[in-house]
Amino acid sequence: MNIKFYVTISFFLLFIVFIAQNMEVVEVSFLFWSISVTRAILLILTLILGLVIGWVLHSIFKIKGE
Repeated sequence: MNIKFYVTISFFLLFIVFIAQNMEVVEVSFLFWSISVTRAILLILTLILGLVIGWVLHSIFKIKGE
């Protein structure tokens, strides 16, 4: 077994613990919308949104720099 396998398993186990500890339902309000969602899903969606925004901005500035 290599180090990548152990790192992947470690992250997966930490993810499972994170999900188990953040199952409380919270209400999110934005402008006129309101939704109830578990805190874990909200945090994961926020992470994905941040990654997408960072990727798009990086691509835009990379193109402008050429």
